Amino acid sequence: MGSHESAFAEWRKLREARGPEISIIDLYELVSRPRGLEPHELPAGERDQLARRALPVLFPGHETLPDTNRPLDPVELVPYDADWPSRFRRWQGRLQEALDPAPLRIDHIGSTAVPGMAAKPIIDIQVSVRDFRDEPSYAPAIESLGVQLRSRDHEHLFFRPFAGRPRDVQIHVTTVGSTWERRPLLFVSYLRANPEARERYAAAKQMAASRWSDDRLAYMDAKRAVIDGIMSAAEAWAERTGWNV
Repeated sequence: MGSHESAFAEWRKLREARGPEISIIDLYELVSRPRGLEPHELPAGERDQLARRALPVLFPGHETLPDTNRPLDPVELVPYDADWPSRFRRWQGRLQEALDPAPLRIDHIGSTAVPGMAAKPIIDIQVSVRDFRDEPSYAPAIESLGVQLRSRDHEHLFFRPFAGRPRDVQIHVTTVGSTWERRPLLFVSYLRANPEARERYAAAKQMAASRWSDDRLAYMDAKRAVIDGIMSAAEAWAERTGWNV
């Protein structure tokens, strides 16, 4: 669409000038505003087209692999489940058994790793290896567990269950010692230690889910300002306490 072309060009200029504060929602707004719509009122299919085009800008080097689509999994937050840590440990064991050489670490990340936090009932797992670009050393083994390589970018690979299987786990593979590895580990550690930050993040999640239940990328970006504020506080906390990965 012509409107998409001009909006995308404008969005890219804004992104180049102002960096990550310019989100996918800003792109939606550039398309929706001339039509008298709110960003979330754009048809889901149209937002999906825009998102696919924006992903390599949002995540440099992003590539979505062919034949990895699955039906829409709406964003649905549920109360904290005390079984989530056990589910992580079961997956941790399966990954340790399947991967040779063994990963340097396997961590439970995301909201299901924070006691008491409402979350999507999906266990996010981060696998740290010596070099995530060495895909043959781990990708086939991970896929043998029923999760499919969905995408890659310059910092990590992302796996989710094959179509037809419940979306109950997501696996992120990155290089040990990288910024990508450190950020989610610090975020979870700080939320576990700080009730006020947990409350702020929980409120942001609920607000984002109420508007973007059919758009996971926008759901993530709708939380961005709150996440960035929490991460700034987390970095100061890490320096004060000596926290390290």
